[in-house]
Amino acid sequence: MRITNRHTVRTLQTLCVTVTAALVATGCGRSEDSGPGKDAPAEIGAGKAKGKVVMWSMGDTDKSLVSLAKEFEQQNPDVDVKITPVPWDAAHDKLTTAIASGNVPDMSVIGTTWMAELAAMNGFQATPTSIKSSDFYPGQWDTTKYKETSYGVPFIANTMVVYYRTDLTEKAGIKGALAGDWDGYVKDLKAIQDTAGKQNPKMRNATGWNIGFNSWIFWLPLVWQQGGDIYEESTKKFTFDSPAVAEALKHYASIPKQGLAPTDKTESLPAFQGGQNATYQEGPSVVGSLRKDTPKLESVWKTMPLPYSKQPAGFAGGSDLAVFKDAKNSDAAWKFTKFLSEPANLAAYAKDSGAMPPSPAAWDEAQLSNDEKMKAFDEQLKVSKAPPAITTWQQIADAIDSELEKLSLGKATVAQVQKALQSKATSIGAGR
Repeated sequence: MRITNRHTVRTLQTLCVTVTAALVATGCGRSEDSGPGKDAPAEIGAGKAKGKVVMWSMGDTDKSLVSLAKEFEQQNPDVDVKITPVPWDAAHDKLTTAIASGNVPDMSVIGTTWMAELAAMNGFQATPTSIKSSDFYPGQWDTTKYKETSYGVPFIANTMVVYYRTDLTEKAGIKGALAGDWDGYVKDLKAIQDTAGKQNPKMRNATGWNIGFNSWIFWLPLVWQQGGDIYEESTKKFTFDSPAVAEALKHYASIPKQGLAPTDKTESLPAFQGGQNATYQEGPSVVGSLRKDTPKLESVWKTMPLPYSKQPAGFAGGSDLAVFKDAKNSDAAWKFTKFLSEPANLAAYAKDSGAMPPSPAAWDEAQLSNDEKMKAFDEQLKVSKAPPAITTWQQIADAIDSELEKLSLGKATVAQVQKALQSKATSIGAGR
C-alpha cells in the first residue's frame, strides 16, 4: 500500500470483494508443484528488451515513471512501453478481475498490502534471482513476499516518523527532539500539553491522532517494539492474546486517555500547520506539503524516528512492481522492472516525484540524508517491518481499526479490545 498522508491513505481503502471464484478459476489445471509459494523464480533473458510492454501505474499519470520509461526505450530501441494510470480507488477490483480473467497487462505498480492476496490468486511471477533482496531495506523487501517467495520488487518505500514544531515544543522546555524512549516521549507530550492555551495560545493538543481507517499503521509498530507480533507464520495462528499486544494497546490508549491528542478525527496536517497540534506521526509526503503550503514554518518543523520501549520498529509500506503470470511479454517486463529498481533510477524517480526509495544505495545516490528533515526516515526504514503476508489482511486491518477506535474513545478497555481482536481474527482466518 502506498501511504502518503491521511487523505491519500483513505483513497487506498481496499474494496470488499469476494475472490473465491477468482481463486478457483486461476487455480484450475495448476500442478501441485507450482502455484503461490512454490513458484520457481522467473528468468531474465540476455540482450535488450523487445516488443510492447503494457504497465499499469496507480493514481494520476506518473510523469516521473513515464520519463524513466522513455529512457528505457532509448536504451532498448526495439521496445515500446505503454503506461496506463489506474485510479487507486478502482485498482483493487481492476487487478482481481484482470487476474481472474487472464486479461492482464505485463506488469503493474501494486500497493504493498495487496501483494499477498494477489499472489495467492496465482497472479504474479516469482522474482528472478538476479534481483537481490540485499539491495533493499529488509522490511520493504518483505512486502513482496508470500509464503516466503518474493513476487515483486520494491519501488516506493513508506514509513512513519514524528513531526514536531520547535516553536511550540521549546515553550515546554524541550530543547531539540522529544525523548526517543516511550516513557520519556509521553512525559514530553504532557509537558507540551501543559502549555496549551497558555504559552501556546492556539494549541489544543500535544499531538495529532489517527482514528478509524488505517489507524492500525500507527499501532502495529508498538507491538513490534515490544518484540511481539499479531500473527505467527509457523503455527498459522493469531497472537492478539499475547503480552506484547496488551502492552502495545496500553501505550496506544494512554495518549488519548490523558487528553494529549484529539479524539474528534481532527485532520492532523492542517492542525499541525495551524499550531493546534505540536507533533504528529506521518509519512514523507508531508515534507513536500509543508514546504509547498507553509514555507514560513520551514525553520521550526523537524522530524525524528518513532519513540520505542524495547526495540525500534516501524511500518514498511508503499508500492511494489510485479510482473503478471499471464504477461504477454514477461521478459521485457522483467527487464524494465530491473531497470526501474537500479539505484540510480530509483534515486532519479525519488528526486523527481518526491517518493522515497526502498533501497539504501538509492537513498545515498539521491543524497537524501543531506536533508536534515529526511534523516529520520532513513533510520526508520532500517528497522521497519511489513504486516503479515496473509490474504485476509484487509479484513484483519479493518477489525483492528474498529477496535482501536473504541479504545481511543474510551468505549472499550484494553482487555476487551485484546479479547475482541483475538476472536475476530481467529474467525476471519489467514486465508490461503
